Amino acid sequence: MANHKDLHKLSAGGLLISLGIIYGDIGTSPLYVFKAIVGERIIDSELILGGLSCIFWTLTLQTTIKYVIITLRADNKGEGGIFSLFSLVRKKAKWLVFPAMIGGCTLLADGMITPPITVSAAIEGLSAKYEGLPTVYIVVAIITALFIIQQFGTSLVGKAFGPLMFIWFGMMAVLGFGFVVQFPGILKAVNPWYAYQLLAHTPSALFILGAVFLCTTGAEALYSDLGHCGRSNIRISWIFVKSCLLLNYFGQGVWLWQHIGQKLPVTENPFYMMMPDWFLIFGIGIATIAAIIASQAMVTGSFTLISEAVRLNLWPKVKINYPSNQKGQLYVPSINWILWVGCLIVVAYFQKSTNMEGAYGLAINMTFLATTILVSVYLKRKKFPNYLILLFVTLYGLIECSFLVGNMAKFFHGGWFTLVLAVVLFTVMWAWSTARRIKNRYVKFVEIEDYYPILNELSEDTSVPKYSSQLVYLTSANFNSEIESKIMYSILQKHPKRADVYWLVHVDVMDEPYTREYKVDSLIPGKLIRIDFRLGFRVEQRINLLFRMVVEELVKNGEVDITSRYTSLNKHKIVGDFRFVVLEKVLSRANNLRFIERFIMDYYFILKKFSLSEERSFGLDLSFVTVEQVPLIVTNTSNVDMKRIT
Repeated sequence: MANHKDLHKLSAGGLLISLGIIYGDIGTSPLYVFKAIVGERIIDSELILGGLSCIFWTLTLQTTIKYVIITLRADNKGEGGIFSLFSLVRKKAKWLVFPAMIGGCTLLADGMITPPITVSAAIEGLSAKYEGLPTVYIVVAIITALFIIQQFGTSLVGKAFGPLMFIWFGMMAVLGFGFVVQFPGILKAVNPWYAYQLLAHTPSALFILGAVFLCTTGAEALYSDLGHCGRSNIRISWIFVKSCLLLNYFGQGVWLWQHIGQKLPVTENPFYMMMPDWFLIFGIGIATIAAIIASQAMVTGSFTLISEAVRLNLWPKVKINYPSNQKGQLYVPSINWILWVGCLIVVAYFQKSTNMEGAYGLAINMTFLATTILVSVYLKRKKFPNYLILLFVTLYGLIECSFLVGNMAKFFHGGWFTLVLAVVLFTVMWAWSTARRIKNRYVKFVEIEDYYPILNELSEDTSVPKYSSQLVYLTSANFNSEIESKIMYSILQKHPKRADVYWLVHVDVMDEPYTREYKVDSLIPGKLIRIDFRLGFRVEQRINLLFRMVVEELVKNGEVDITSRYTSLNKHKIVGDFRFVVLEKVLSRANNLRFIERFIMDYYFILKKFSLSEERSFGLDLSFVTVEQVPLIVTNTSNVDMKRIT
């Protein structure tokens, strides 16, 4: 993982890693883009030149200028991605959470269509050599194997991705160049006039625009993986990748030029038709490997996305594993199997990559629009001139809205599928974050200083059975002068809890990705101590471990004594026991929430049943945890009229 200082460092290793991690999705687009543009149309020069012109300018404007030149500037301490960008600008306006959630959900939905379409497009090349081969079963087997190996980590396999993708791009460039030299006149397609002519005078221009959009669907990965590769490595490697892609697209254009007046058979793909017969089986093998790498990148990207969403309280708390020692590599079992089921449904429903083209692109188009909104706010924060920000928003708003209209034309041809997936995912994010705001509205804070005397007396009151030597509460109070009234109720009234030392632990999720800081406040010397952890949104919240490290440091410095106060144990310097108390808020039947809020809270509690508990999500040792249920809302008795009778 590159750190912030390494962002501008260029290295051969960094360039190779960039090839393996970032360009899988956009790098496999030549497998299906031109085939989607041509479709069942009769091949003519306007279609070829216009299609190539659209591809060239889409890769230039959308991928090169927007992402490689502009968006890569928005690094969050070396990290990129939609949620990293959101963390940079979220304090500017509360509504920015909506484009962030839309972008995240559509990226996840895209994660369910990328493996099926890329692997299917690669494997279907076998049909040209083995007619009637049931490719669907091969695709299902490859995708299933891909998701099974995730739990073991992919660090070893990942090291081979760079060289393999270098071979893939090199192969595409050589194949394309071999055809371009046969007809150099194809290069005139770089003139944007041909794109205009095609889109302005073709009845099915919207479908063509939707197909063209597929050439840039992996652009978001260039930004998402900023932290893995560094800005300079991405920018330089993109020059090589774009050159290889364009050579292949123009090569496909020449092959199509040689077949003007014909229709493209369903079983034929210009990408494979350029290959000599003797090389076809090798080409299919390399394409399949590239498709698997593209799928792998999308899956691991989804894991990172969800882990960030969990830290930012935009997704239910889920189990996150770290299968290897490689920094940044993680595995989210629930998302892994949700994606797997989604991929199998896509394969079963659409069968062939040609049918999947309609479902692909619409969701990721929404991600692009969301990124445009967030980047424009980031540019404003960085005090870029207003006219440049307006130019950026206008230009990319028009481009991406045009693509959106083109992709919406595919709605009934499969586009509805990923849109429905994205909507379902959005309801989860929206309900989870909204429920948190509703809960916070009903959290009552009290001045902790008012309770200093009684806590001091309770700690020394031997008439109250000792609950624990060291009693730890997780608090959401942002200031050390406050405490939730529910915590004081738990200590003083709900089974009074005497302890030698009371600890309050607060976790702040920072806008930076890898911050690990803590602050200690001794509120009552030796009796009441508060620890504030400041953790980045990509840091695993292992509070049990972090708390223990801080306590050990405090003991070492003589700031606190955790030796047991029991006479028989104290003389042997035995450390006292620790107990965490987690307050779980429940919604009582008697509440005055509005209908929509009750619905959101009901949805939230359903999601909560399938998510990790608070104690598990904070990495607490369950043998030292007590969970107490407290009502979220206590009904006001003054609003209830009762009459006493004798």
